[in-house]
Amino acid sequence: MGKGTSLIYSDRTDVGRRRANNQDSKSVLPPSSAQQYRARGWMFLVADGMGAHAAGEMASGIAAERVPLVYEKEAQRSPPLGLRLSIERTNAEINAKGESAAEFHGMGTTCTALVIVPRGALVGHIGDSRAYRVRGRTIEQLSRDHSLVWELEASGGMSREQAAGAAPKNIITRSMGPHPHVDVDLEGPHSVEEGDTFVLCSDGLSGQVTDEEIGLFAAELEPSEATASLVGLALVRGAPDNVTVIVTRVGAEEVSKVAAGDEPWALTEEPVAATGQAAVPWKWLAVAACSLFMALVLLSNVEDINEVFQAHGEVKDFVALFLAGAAGLTFLGSLLAAFLGFISPAGGDGRALLPGQRLGKGPYRTYDCTPSQEIVERIVASVETAAAGLSDADRERTTAILGRVRRHVAEGAFHEAVVAVAEAIGIYTRAVEQSRGGDTIRGLKLPDA
Repeated sequence: MGKGTSLIYSDRTDVGRRRANNQDSKSVLPPSSAQQYRARGWMFLVADGMGAHAAGEMASGIAAERVPLVYEKEAQRSPPLGLRLSIERTNAEINAKGESAAEFHGMGTTCTALVIVPRGALVGHIGDSRAYRVRGRTIEQLSRDHSLVWELEASGGMSREQAAGAAPKNIITRSMGPHPHVDVDLEGPHSVEEGDTFVLCSDGLSGQVTDEEIGLFAAELEPSEATASLVGLALVRGAPDNVTVIVTRVGAEEVSKVAAGDEPWALTEEPVAATGQAAVPWKWLAVAACSLFMALVLLSNVEDINEVFQAHGEVKDFVALFLAGAAGLTFLGSLLAAFLGFISPAGGDGRALLPGQRLGKGPYRTYDCTPSQEIVERIVASVETAAAGLSDADRERTTAILGRVRRHVAEGAFHEAVVAVAEAIGIYTRAVEQSRGGDTIRGLKLPDA
């Protein structure tokens, strides 16, 4: 089993260009030892609050603080059960807070939590914040948006483009807080390979930056550079909402491993005798072996059995054959029971998850994020437009860098092109940060996108 010590991550949040306060929150719960990693792993969380005044900020803050604390407190439980309980109990706390005062009534938040344990990557999810896995040149969305747009598409009556045009993107169908009980989507465990990169983000990022662009920066840059570039690109494109992102890259110590002797994961608080349940198929195999042995013994000792029963004629053979047949039927029944035990979840009622089994239906969407002239040029065009509002010096620097980006693309040096365009985005980000508190920087108005 891995120690969980080769993982690197970076997290970043920004208020955006149109909001007065940041209603996004994030948190990271690292393991303090190899033993703790094996018990509960790493947790990463992004929450996007909603509500009047400071209610949304409070709701997401409670989620970011309490979900990791409850998860750590429940570390003796299986990871999926601990993850579900931590989100459910935090939901109840947010709901109680919302009911305690009129100004907090109806407050809520999204919550997307990623847990990386030796068996793989788990996602606990409510709302439209997202969890992605980037592997090689592919980015996969591991979570399903709880939004009206996704529901319209899932109903089968609309294409993705039709659904996006039929409903506002910001209408979500599930969130933490408005109700005392909430359904938590659990996904995984998904396999983890060395070099896999996981991305969690609020819709302030995914609404401005495409999935392919997210995958491009996450794959080509180090996590700290990727988070800066992703948030920066959202700012370049106007960032009408708060923007939060966590980028996590796993190493050799986090590669998922599943062993035949691993115990099932309990999925409910009801007692599940994991070891006993796992042993049931083997017990049936033992019964089958004994039955087969008895049948063979009976068939090979027909004469001896005849003498014991002191029967005559055909009755003698009938007794032996009857006993052998009964043993044979027991053998077949036990063999079938063992087979069903191996292919069915422990307990047979969904109360536990066997090693190798997965919860949920993800990944839900998959995109090719291979660097290309089209995707890089789209980013360059956005930066060029935004750079018009920079100071003369910053605009000249940006123009020179973007020229270098295009030369790299023409030469097929896409990694160098991505590194360079990240540098150009950084110039714009610093200009925005320096302008905070006003709409101008060095006497020049920054464009509203």
